[in-house]
Amino acid sequence: MNCSQALRVKRVYKTLMYMGRDYPAGEKYFKDRLRSSFLKNAHLTDESEIEKKIQLAEHVVRELEAMYKLKKYRTLKQRYYEPLEKD
Repeated sequence: MNCSQALRVKRVYKTLMYMGRDYPAGEKYFKDRLRSSFLKNAHLTDESEIEKKIQLAEHVVRELEAMYKLKKYRTLKQRYYEPLEKD
């Protein structure tokens, strides 16, 4: 693993740890699963495999962001909009 990949892995790990605070199943559950998945792939030495795993982790970050934004949107919609009455 070259230096830039190591930095990217650390950055995405820190980002996921930060995002885990708001995970619906709980912060401890998220952090335990995150730690185990990163340790499971710690033995990788092939740069292309490491790159694939980094891209997967970055995709998970984007998915979590989308999930959190949807959760916020639904909460705001519930609070500020009247439900439509069906006749």
